[in-house]
Amino acid sequence: MKLDHNNYDDDDDDDDDEMCRAIIDRDVGDGDDCNGEDLFSPPLNFAMVDNGIFRSGFPDSANFSFLQTLGLRSIICLCPEPYPEANMEFLKSNGIKLFQFGIEGYKEPFVNIPQDTIREALKVVLDVRNHPVLIHCKRGKHRTGCLVGCFRKLQRWCLTSVFDEYQRFAAAKARVTDQRFMELFDVSSLKHLPMSFSCSRR
Repeated sequence: MKLDHNNYDDDDDDDDDEMCRAIIDRDVGDGDDCNGEDLFSPPLNFAMVDNGIFRSGFPDSANFSFLQTLGLRSIICLCPEPYPEANMEFLKSNGIKLFQFGIEGYKEPFVNIPQDTIREALKVVLDVRNHPVLIHCKRGKHRTGCLVGCFRKLQRWCLTSVFDEYQRFAAAKARVTDQRFMELFDVSSLKHLPMSFSCSRR
């Protein structure tokens, strides 16, 4: 079952798709490297956020071998559509719990990021019992960027650094509305939760 990406998060470019295909074609080939071992292919925009916390675009079956190396306990999906069958099978066979927080993906000026949903997703991120955890949306840019940005505010990052990180992933697709949302997001209701991350000990 393929997930229909056409109905949400229209921040994708044909150029991005072509570039990804070119990299996969060049680097992966028949799936083996010169030593005959399987190659690991991370999802689009994959990165480490902090100890036990990762971010990316929507993973597919080509990424499953790589994701297994992370030893994930949970995945946070920020897309509202039903999770693909192949992905659900992967989660089940690897004992990974799915937390789905459906946030619609729209182009500006119709962007609506629900604060309560981001707050609930942050509670999952902050609970070390869910680690290692992967946060993803479709491209790993806007919805994921907003959640990570709000997490950074809890870590007491200055807004300039929060925006710099967001823009590094969103690139030309950076949204003023996303940055405004992160700027105004109130983290005070979450400050009572325990934090044991590398950047939070100040």
